[in-house]
Amino acid sequence: MSISIISGSVTSPKGFLGAGVFCDVKRMGTGKGSNKGRKLDLGVIYSKAPCAAAGMFTTNQICAAPVKVCVDHLKIGKARALVVNSGNANACTGSKGREDAESMCRQTAKCLGIKTSEVFVASTGRIGLPLPMPNVRQGVEAACGQLTTESLGGDQLAEAIMTSDTHPKQYALEFNLGGKKVTIGGVAKGAGMIQPGMSPTGNRPYSMPLHATMLSFITTDAAISKPTLQRCLTEAVASTFNRITVDGDMSTNDTVLILANGLAGNQTIRHTAKDAISKASLALFQQALNLVCFALAKMLVKDGEGVSRFVTVRVAGAKTNQQADAAVRSVANSSLVKTSWLGGDPNWGRIIDALGYSDATVEENKVDIGYSAAGSSKILYSLKAGKPTRITFERLCRAVADPEFDLHVNLNLGKGKAVMYASDLTEEYVEFNKGDVTDPASLGG
Repeated sequence: MSISIISGSVTSPKGFLGAGVFCDVKRMGTGKGSNKGRKLDLGVIYSKAPCAAAGMFTTNQICAAPVKVCVDHLKIGKARALVVNSGNANACTGSKGREDAESMCRQTAKCLGIKTSEVFVASTGRIGLPLPMPNVRQGVEAACGQLTTESLGGDQLAEAIMTSDTHPKQYALEFNLGGKKVTIGGVAKGAGMIQPGMSPTGNRPYSMPLHATMLSFITTDAAISKPTLQRCLTEAVASTFNRITVDGDMSTNDTVLILANGLAGNQTIRHTAKDAISKASLALFQQALNLVCFALAKMLVKDGEGVSRFVTVRVAGAKTNQQADAAVRSVANSSLVKTSWLGGDPNWGRIIDALGYSDATVEENKVDIGYSAAGSSKILYSLKAGKPTRITFERLCRAVADPEFDLHVNLNLGKGKAVMYASDLTEEYVEFNKGDVTDPASLGG
């Protein structure tokens, strides 16, 4: 039961259509990054058949109107479509923002001949500005009128959700379940305001740390029950999207949605199944979904604003997994650590400092810090048992010179472990995000 990566996106699974249009939500000629000029800024995904749906949403206490609408619609039942705009987050927009998000669902439903509750909605862009609803209505009608199952539909959707991204992010794969070909396809966007911490309801679990918007939309033609789909998405997001950081900021709009229309014709996947074949099908679907989410999550970090290095930070030996998580996030989000990565400086002093002010228990004379090539188990240690090793500074510099490398930390206090996928912090990030107060159009979200 192998999994094959294919060229594709959200229109790759059977029965899914997509489209993207320009309707000037981004305001042509204004803004930053990819939203300068005439760029697609509104997209629609539509399924020919009713879908099981699942979602993960920001746990930021300031939550955008589209997220609230999605959480409510997810409780109702089946799904058929998604409408999304970029250039405006529809966040901190009060009751009018909620009304506008619901209006986007109503109009999409009317155009497609489905129920309003079957439509999900998402937005990304500047916070605190009302949506230009005449433009949005025009865009919804245009997008619904040009939906296609061709790759063009997925390509357009991937472009329409971009803000400061430098390129679209798409991924798809296929595998067999009981002799039926199943496909999963996904898109994502995000380059700044990236350290998602999402839950199925948007409520903040006690174990969730406080973290531009990241959005991801996934489609599949697998037949799978709604509760099982939610369990699978929750597990996939926990080890992928909730493990990335560019700048340590959690957005008001972070959303991952998956729609499953069952048109592959496989036996319905249920987590309550007891027989070996059904359990194997569930395990394979989970593996495939994890791969899609991880591929998209990694793309987000690599395309972070100004990013030049992708660093996998691994912490082991903590007293608990929760303490390992606190330690790994402290290191991955330290401005001093991130700027040292930019300079190619294997500065273990900044790393152990970040460990020390984290909520994890740390004993100086037990900490190991080392570096390896990406994915390699061959670690070059700069610190062992709290003391510098005899490895030369030149060798350590070579270990962190590549665009991708792994940082290994062992606290040697227990069995707790955690990982984060992080980036460096560059002059370009600061330049991009500081804006120019004399030119309001240059200011970010």
